[in-house]
Amino acid sequence: MIDIKNLSVDLGEFVLKNVSLSIEEGDYYIILGPTGAGKTVLLESIAGLHPITSGEIWLRGTNVTSLEPEKRNIGIVYQDHVLFPHLTVKDNICFGLKIHKMKREAIAGRLDWLVDLLGISHLLHRKPTTLSGGEKQKVSLARALSTSPEILMIDEPLSALDPETRESVQQELKQLHRKLGITIVHVTHDFEEALSLGTKIAVIGEGELKQTGTPEDIFRRPDSEFVARFAMARNIIKGTVLEQPGQDIIFRSEGTDFVVASGEKSSLTASIRPEDIIISLEPIHSSARNCFRGTITRILDKGSILYITAGIPPELTSLVTRHSFEEMELKEGNQVYLTFKASSIHLF
Repeated sequence: MIDIKNLSVDLGEFVLKNVSLSIEEGDYYIILGPTGAGKTVLLESIAGLHPITSGEIWLRGTNVTSLEPEKRNIGIVYQDHVLFPHLTVKDNICFGLKIHKMKREAIAGRLDWLVDLLGISHLLHRKPTTLSGGEKQKVSLARALSTSPEILMIDEPLSALDPETRESVQQELKQLHRKLGITIVHVTHDFEEALSLGTKIAVIGEGELKQTGTPEDIFRRPDSEFVARFAMARNIIKGTVLEQPGQDIIFRSEGTDFVVASGEKSSLTASIRPEDIIISLEPIHSSARNCFRGTITRILDKGSILYITAGIPPELTSLVTRHSFEEMELKEGNQVYLTFKASSIHLF
């Protein structure tokens, strides 16, 4: 559907460097990365809005690197919506259809379908300035979909919304993708958003492609410290793999030996997700191969969950529910046990 081949874009103050990726038809493809990583530049380059320094962009098997944006059949929704303030919702949605000189009956039919799809019929005669953030997002989606694009691109659609509205619009996007089967390319800096919506994820940092894969690949199998940190692994430790032919793989860090299920001898970094580490007041009798005693050094309260950091050494952070936290009466300075499976340790 979309093939990006060694794409470089030089905007002077920012450079996108040698990006290659493939997006299949029907994917909900997330471009994920921190602010200033180059996510929007990549999105806009696919849409034809930036001059290409080198590389190629292919859409549906055709090289479109030099093709005008309006001929690529791509709809774009920006974070700030870019609705015409002097037009009603109805006129905003129909604007592109009128530009394409569609017949009045066809415009009416398309409008009816869109407002029903997005549940915005009650907003048609309102002006954008009177709409909430979530309502503006829906109207922007309707306008982008009005011309029947083959690809829908969305730039940070949820970042400006309050938590409740963000969750609602997130569900709307998921349902929209399921109903239409359209290829969606969605830019975000929010890892949880990417996990919830994406079928595939590309992680971008400093203008470079860091890793691509399924949400599970990025979440469980980061291939660099950059990706592990961005995926909120929290536990990223340096060490060495000990060679023990025919025995367990051991990763040694700060004098502590961790049993690992699999890994390369050359690996110097390990990541462990905080939700994979169980904290207890006594040793747990289980099949888990790693159990260590440590002292709580920090507690980060996030409301319904807490992050408990304990030094073994090294320091490791575990996620616990508030119920467990209160039941164990955890405090800084407490002695606790940290237990996790060998398969929970990922080496890179």
